[in-house]
Amino acid sequence: MTLEDSLGDILRKARTSTHTSVEQAAALAGLAPADYTAAEDSGKLPPGMRLPELCRHLTLDGEKFSRQAQGWLPATVGEHQWSGFRMITTAGDGMTVNAFLVWDAATRDAALFDTGFDAAPIFAVVDELGLRLRHLFITHSHGDHVAAIGPIRQRFPEVALHSGSKHAPAGQRLAAGDTFAVGALRVGFRETPGHADDGITYVVTGWPAGAPAVAVVGDAIFAGSMGGARDLLPLARAKVLEHILSLPGPTLICPGHGPLTTVAQEQANNPWFA
Repeated sequence: MTLEDSLGDILRKARTSTHTSVEQAAALAGLAPADYTAAEDSGKLPPGMRLPELCRHLTLDGEKFSRQAQGWLPATVGEHQWSGFRMITTAGDGMTVNAFLVWDAATRDAALFDTGFDAAPIFAVVDELGLRLRHLFITHSHGDHVAAIGPIRQRFPEVALHSGSKHAPAGQRLAAGDTFAVGALRVGFRETPGHADDGITYVVTGWPAGAPAVAVVGDAIFAGSMGGARDLLPLARAKVLEHILSLPGPTLICPGHGPLTTVAQEQANNPWFA
């Protein structure tokens, strides 16, 4: 298991979001600019790098960042807790992206969250389990998350599409207070802009045997990091804190990239959130 963002990715995101030059960051870290750039590019931190000063300036939690530098990874989450849940990862454009399928075991009604690059693995699960795809929920409209929307809507023309985009047709645009039924499951939503203007987090509840809620977060937060937000970093952080990290600790976080995690693990270990 590897994290979506390397240590270098986190440093670069934080440096650019705080408008810190390479020379400034290098001076804070006690490195030559070329060595600092190499650390960002490789994700490997050289011995003697002064992390406390650098992290403080970059608005990162230095203790949590150091924990990641020592090899922290989120504990493996047992997906068997959620009967009717599948993460589907596809590759394209030099990256991988996650989509998520949930369903009610009794009715076989199902909902898909984002599409990834390739619809074929989604179709395979739907066919294997005899599911009826009722809803398609989009976390945000970046291309890697909606690349397979055409084939999915072609095969399932009756699927209800839901999006936070202000450009979406009225029948597809989410409205305050909307909730949706997927058999006995319930899907609500929270607006989490910053990485994307139309960023949405969906919270799925009503799981059998009292399993925790599932939060499908798009790129708002990753295990140990968050999606790039540039000048909107304060907004992105505030929305994650308000709408994701305020959920109960056992809540499953389903990011658009990288491994599954939980609210409790991110509260304790994500350096973007003190």
